[in-house]
Amino acid sequence: MKNYKIGLQLYSVRDEMAKDVKATLQKVKDIGYDYVEFAGYFDYSAEDLRAMLDEIGLTAISVHQKVDLYLEKGQEAADYMKTLGVKFSAVPWYERSKLAGTPDWDNTVKEFSQVSKLLSENGIQMCYHNHDFEFNTHDGKYLLDILYEVFGKGEIDPELDLCWVHYAGVNPAEYLLKYADRMGIIHFKDFTCKALGGGPVYALVDNSGKPQGGKSREETGFEFRPLGEGLQNFPEILEALEKTNVEYIIVEQDQSYDTPSLEAAARSRAYLKSLGL
Repeated sequence: MKNYKIGLQLYSVRDEMAKDVKATLQKVKDIGYDYVEFAGYFDYSAEDLRAMLDEIGLTAISVHQKVDLYLEKGQEAADYMKTLGVKFSAVPWYERSKLAGTPDWDNTVKEFSQVSKLLSENGIQMCYHNHDFEFNTHDGKYLLDILYEVFGKGEIDPELDLCWVHYAGVNPAEYLLKYADRMGIIHFKDFTCKALGGGPVYALVDNSGKPQGGKSREETGFEFRPLGEGLQNFPEILEALEKTNVEYIIVEQDQSYDTPSLEAAARSRAYLKSLGL
């Protein structure tokens, strides 16, 4: 098996990060993660965060960052990421109403092109992190596939979230092979539900920023779980992953219900260790 580098998406422990960033980062390291992916910076400068990471022995390999920041602040935003030291910057989500087949799609392509160019010039790979709604189709193709057709390798590459791939009703072990040579980083996430493809289990946002839709846990039976405690077949996924260029596995659990978030992150890390990771 490849020597994958294991990281944690810090959104998973955002409750703890909000209390004490440095103490939480230390606990993440103690659990056994060597890499982190930021989702918010808690009002710290890049220099201060980098100093914490260096002291603790963590590497910020990636960030989840909306394109708006780069569009608004340009090089200033890119400099922040360079100081933090990240290799990847992933769009965490994007309005479904602005993807292929919509009136805003041309503008989306224009803005994504602008951000991709900025990041590339600064040595950072732009990625796109999917949910399940990108597996709706337009002209017989998944919205996600259309995105990766318009933007070639190295322009915008996938950061596939395997939970949402599976929840959309697509086999994650098979789908990830489609982009085997375009992925350096991937999201491992586990879940349970009553039925696949049940529609949004989170609130989407319309053009004005207002939450739209999202079914309840009671309706869908959907719950995020630590790795190895849900529906995902990670041995099968890992067998497929060996055929890709993925180097970094990022663990994410969007919500932890009855278990402290750091404990859930620890259980996920323990499961990966049981698989030899």
